[in-house]
Amino acid sequence: MNKLLKTLAICSIAFCSATFFTACSDGGKKVNRIDANSTTDLSGAWNDTDSRLVADEMINDCLNRPWYNKMTAELSGNNPTVVIGKVKNKSHEHISVETFVNDMQRALINSGMVDFVAGAAERAELRAEVADQMGNVTEETRVEAGQETGANLMLTGSINTIIDQEGSDQVIFYQVDLELTDLKTHKKVWIGDKKIKKYISKANVKM
Repeated sequence: MNKLLKTLAICSIAFCSATFFTACSDGGKKVNRIDANSTTDLSGAWNDTDSRLVADEMINDCLNRPWYNKMTAELSGNNPTVVIGKVKNKSHEHISVETFVNDMQRALINSGMVDFVAGAAERAELRAEVADQMGNVTEETRVEAGQETGANLMLTGSINTIIDQEGSDQVIFYQVDLELTDLKTHKKVWIGDKKIKKYISKANVKM
């Protein structure tokens, strides 16, 4: 009987040990939800915080320059209409330009100072929908072609980087350049830039 109890005790200890080590084998991974607007820098690369802050700052600067009052006067007090053109990623990183463009769109629309129209790709999709409505929907609800609002201005830009590295230390310099161009005259009415410099130290850790 004692031999049986001893065998059961050994099996029980072995089972508990196996369960413990299995639970720890995931590397102690833990996931915490954080505020989407919080600043997080893990790798030092361009991230969502950079995209949002740069877009907000540059759009605010753009809309508070002399061209704005001049153009609204020419438009009899109406808001200028802006369309976003190409924003090129010339950096060494894979940067989501679409996210940056969306952040600029949000800043433009939320400013209440300009009207905003869809870009070329979106317009093509919208026109296809309008064409599809012809003969397929009732006359009362059908959207007629040729009623689009034209843009007065186009916003374009680029994102560039310069890297300086010595050993395990690295400095990444980002420069975002944006230009606002009058579509009628092709005159550049505003040129802005935003610079970000990040110092990344990778200290050697002895195990």
